[in-house]
Amino acid sequence: MSSRTVVLAGSPNVGKSTVFNELTGMHRHTGNWIGKTVDTKASHFYYKFNDYSVTDLPGTYSLFALSGEEAVARDYLLGEKPDCIVCVVDSTLLERSLPLVFQLLNVSSKAVVLLNLNDEAEKKGIFVDGKKLSELLGVPVVKSTARSGKGLNTLLEEIHLVTTGAVSNSPVNVSEGEVFEKAKEFADLTVKKSKPQARSLLDKLLLGKATSAVSMVLIFAFLLWLTISFSNYPSELLKSFFESAEEFLAEAMRSTGIPGEIVSLTVYGVLRVLFWVVSVMFPPMAIFFPMFALLEDFGVLPRIAFNLDYCFEKCGACGKQSLCTCMGLGCNAVGVTGARIIDSPRERIIAVLTNSFTPCNGRFPILIAIITMFFAKNSIVSSAVLLAFILLSLAMTMLVSKLLSVTVLKGQSAPFVMELPPYRRPQFVKTVALSLRQKVLKVLLRAVVAAAPSGLIIWMLANITLGDKSLLLHTADFLDGLGKALGMDGVILLAFLLGFPANEIVLPVALMAYLSQGTLSEFSSLGSLTQILVSNGWTAKTAICTCVFTLFHFPCATTLLTVFKETKSLKWTALSVLVPLLTGSLLCFLLNIIIKI
Repeated sequence: MSSRTVVLAGSPNVGKSTVFNELTGMHRHTGNWIGKTVDTKASHFYYKFNDYSVTDLPGTYSLFALSGEEAVARDYLLGEKPDCIVCVVDSTLLERSLPLVFQLLNVSSKAVVLLNLNDEAEKKGIFVDGKKLSELLGVPVVKSTARSGKGLNTLLEEIHLVTTGAVSNSPVNVSEGEVFEKAKEFADLTVKKSKPQARSLLDKLLLGKATSAVSMVLIFAFLLWLTISFSNYPSELLKSFFESAEEFLAEAMRSTGIPGEIVSLTVYGVLRVLFWVVSVMFPPMAIFFPMFALLEDFGVLPRIAFNLDYCFEKCGACGKQSLCTCMGLGCNAVGVTGARIIDSPRERIIAVLTNSFTPCNGRFPILIAIITMFFAKNSIVSSAVLLAFILLSLAMTMLVSKLLSVTVLKGQSAPFVMELPPYRRPQFVKTVALSLRQKVLKVLLRAVVAAAPSGLIIWMLANITLGDKSLLLHTADFLDGLGKALGMDGVILLAFLLGFPANEIVLPVALMAYLSQGTLSEFSSLGSLTQILVSNGWTAKTAICTCVFTLFHFPCATTLLTVFKETKSLKWTALSVLVPLLTGSLLCFLLNIIIKI
């Protein structure tokens, strides 16, 4: 069996990753905006006893590299010399796509042009004559709708014919000086439009000067309301199930003669923290992130990023930082990695240093729990308060970006060109399943892995005494003065320190430290948790300061490691800790002075 190489190339947001997924059977996330693919992705597929290695390149508008993505694509095409280039084109924007096609055909005659998004073109009344375009270009042209798999069998056959030499292409030779003129000429000859394209009502709402900000706030408010409203009941069910599981395991261990200390450490130390994390984290994540992915798939998030572009530019940062900020809502480590799409090293560092200001999925359960316990009478109020904290995080991201841009990272902001994608009907089942698998379960597993050893450490600190106090309480007492100056206490600060592996375990760690038995107490509702916190001195001011410190403190271990890998600098890694930590400490200190509760 012979092996041949195929590369997928094209402009951003033309569906290359979707084509890649359909050809290889992989499940790569395909966001409906620019910048999702930052580097190459490779896999295999088989067709007619041939093994094909297929590579998905980052989206690029030209082989004359202006950005990191374009440089990756250009260097790969010129260096690897694949057996077939599949030029993926947006059927709704043929004229705009053809200049890149001409450049690709100059690189290699072994090419196939894939007119993707054909369903969207037809909805807009755009019809491309694929046969005529093939005659003009001198290479095979295939019309497809990759999301539904339509046309991909034909693509496989054309790839097979090109790579095996069964057909010999004679591609048109277009020089750089006539690229755009030829693109218009070819488009005029092959494209027919049956109706004018009008700006959609959604775009008028999401992009309008008077309505864009309100629309964004309402969308996130609705999303947060859904999360809070529908996560409480499954969370209570999980708690009840885990309580029964605890008792069963403890009794089973005792019946086999296992010492009580080992039972306490294992069941009421390690497992109880682990169970708490799962029961509190899983329900809101299982609602929020699939919904967030559906908004991305539909095309709403790119428009939110577009609206934020002007604000980030005024802060001396790059408009692409708005994309990284949106990515950070899922995971700050992903947001840091996403900063690769920013071309300027200065602006990339700003995005990296401020991404942890965005509340990731690990911090949402803490915020939701505290808000529900201390501020909210119903889910609508909870959503409004949580939205206020998110807006605060966005405001601080911009403020700190501005401060960095006029101090340690001086410079002018670079222009940000963003082509808004069309609205697309989300593939509901596929998108939700992919989100649950790649985001929810992956992050939950990370939290569980962190929770288990943390539960062990906390149990040991709580049960090993020095004098008349446990090591845990000695440490908490040492931090108490600083904690009270920040509107909290030493236990809360210690919980954040011990929660460094994952933010998800901060609240259960604090609860363990508050209990004299050294184990997390049993509880049946958030009401019982509230009583534990109030009995240990919590007030509304404590809750506010804890929420603010949850937003602004050092990154988790995963994010910090990602910062170092991306910057390869101890200096910037250290600043990624100090910048949010100092910001959160200052805000909490001021709130402690201002709030008289």
